[in-house]
Amino acid sequence: METEQRVVRRSGLFSRLLFALWCVALLLLIYTLIRQNLTSELARRWPWKLRLLDRQSAVAAVLATGGASLARAQYARTVRPMIGYFGRVGADHGPANQLAWACHMFNGGQDAAVVTEVSYRIAYASAARARGASDSSGWVMHPEAVASIKRSGLVNREDLTLTNIGPGLPLSASQPLFMAWFAERALRDVENVFVKVRVLDRTGDTHERVINLLKGANRSPSHPDPPIL
Repeated sequence: METEQRVVRRSGLFSRLLFALWCVALLLLIYTLIRQNLTSELARRWPWKLRLLDRQSAVAAVLATGGASLARAQYARTVRPMIGYFGRVGADHGPANQLAWACHMFNGGQDAAVVTEVSYRIAYASAARARGASDSSGWVMHPEAVASIKRSGLVNREDLTLTNIGPGLPLSASQPLFMAWFAERALRDVENVFVKVRVLDRTGDTHERVINLLKGANRSPSHPDPPIL
């Protein structure tokens, strides 16, 4: 279920348009080269008698549009976000006098990105399913995820908390974003919590990654982990 980061949508204006212009310029170059190498009799026939560009102009158009496409691709690679996450056991989240597994998401890229969509899939442990809890059948939004938690018998904001992240939230390149914490009861009853995050970068490309908040979680914490940041 967990996936690597991928681009799910390119910017139509700054990506597809440049590629379309390069294709048009390449077709014009091919047409010009064919037309210049025809016999005089064939050159007088339609459509070869139509002159669009000379050879130098056609080559210049291909180089210009191709260079712009390459420059855009290089810039998109430079400013693309790098979505990651980490978890640690801490005593600063969750109920008093209890340790909790806390999860953070971060952007390791050089530029900020904007969150466009966050959805969840929750899978419960067999003991919780025996009490009536049911896994998510698909991706759900935050209110549906909280409702699923309540139906499982867990108490929201007492056994666990999922941060409500709305569209438009900036994902800073310098500050991690707190995602969730899980107290000991939730660590026993919840098997996995998958979060699908989509962000929009400065070039208009949409990136997506699915992360598992409980991957590598300490299910029976006995002491806090040292701080990462």
